[in-house]
Amino acid sequence: MGFLGTLAIALKALATNKLRSALTMLGIVIGVAAVIAMIAIGRGAQQSVAEQLSGLGSNVIVVWPASASTGGLRLGASTAPSLSEDDATAIAREVPGVLLAAPLLRANQQIIVGNTNWQSSVHGITNDYLEARDWVLAAGRAFEPGEIGASGKVAIIGSTVARELFGDSDPIDRPMRIGRLPVTVVGVLAPKGQSAWGNDQDDVVMVPISTMRNRIQGQPTGRLKRVGSISIKAASAEALPGAMEGIRALLRQRHRLQSGQDDDFGMRNLTEIAETREEASRTLSWLLAAVAGVSLLVGGIGIMNIMLVSVTERTREIGLRRAVGARARDILLQFLVEATTLSVIGGLLGTLLGVGAAIAVAEFVGWRTLLGLDAIVLAVGFAAAIGIFFGFWPARKASRLQPIEALRHE
Repeated sequence: MGFLGTLAIALKALATNKLRSALTMLGIVIGVAAVIAMIAIGRGAQQSVAEQLSGLGSNVIVVWPASASTGGLRLGASTAPSLSEDDATAIAREVPGVLLAAPLLRANQQIIVGNTNWQSSVHGITNDYLEARDWVLAAGRAFEPGEIGASGKVAIIGSTVARELFGDSDPIDRPMRIGRLPVTVVGVLAPKGQSAWGNDQDDVVMVPISTMRNRIQGQPTGRLKRVGSISIKAASAEALPGAMEGIRALLRQRHRLQSGQDDDFGMRNLTEIAETREEASRTLSWLLAAVAGVSLLVGGIGIMNIMLVSVTERTREIGLRRAVGARARDILLQFLVEATTLSVIGGLLGTLLGVGAAIAVAEFVGWRTLLGLDAIVLAVGFAAAIGIFFGFWPARKASRLQPIEALRHE
């Protein structure tokens, strides 16, 4: 008998006990759906982390002031004014492996355009900051040297600020106010999305660092040029450890810290943080996929159980077929095809359910999901393999029944 004939007999046998066949497939359906949904969610999480990693900038080290203490109380990070623009200049000039060092001043301000206002984070920067953090201009230009040196009344805005304050109109060369300071928009940043900490990176206004200090914060020009942090770009990932050691040694020397004194600054490799998150996300994805795989194994055990029951119930049928000339391999193939058919149909139904679950998670929960054809093929193929593996023993048991003994079975 050919394969198509065997398949027709298998489908007829499965149709005879529709409810039992459906319940048997249920384990495979749930397992395949879980595998596809978990892979989609896991890949979406990894993609989000990868985007956040690129948003942080490549090979970036951030240095910030340490905690100040008063009356025995520690006030938190960045409360001790220990970093300056001169520190940034020295780091860029003297530390091997450092391409550039960009100082940053930051404050929250109300941004006003006409009758519309929006509170945003205002960054006082140099153009090096854009390069260090891999910011790309979608429109307009960066700051000119004269604007940075002379507290120019200009600003570069993120896409969120552009949308909230200017809507669909072009913001370039349009006026706006940062608090009471009138400025002109000269550039719009390309979108970056959320940061690794969940902040909207596009909700930002950037001004020259001298403008931030002299016109917005109102610090006297004669004071030390204190900054809130310094973003440092290393030449490569391999240069990061040596650059961090060089930065620490240089800052301790410049700040006149004695041996045994704690650093008056903190330092962190942003790439390392993002990669740690990516690794954790990948591990969680594999864990979820493994849990979903257990569901497939349980479904396979269910198939084996039902096929063993089917062999017992159809012993006389097997004896009749052997008596009229069916070979042992024909019986083996028939039951193997039945088990595989159960798995494949369950796999296809599970695929539909898994894709629907991934879409529902993205739509209603807001998690990012990423579906791939390879995940679907893997899940369905694994389901078919489960059917063959767990169906082989019952099929082999059926094929080894002797015709006379099978016909005697009640």
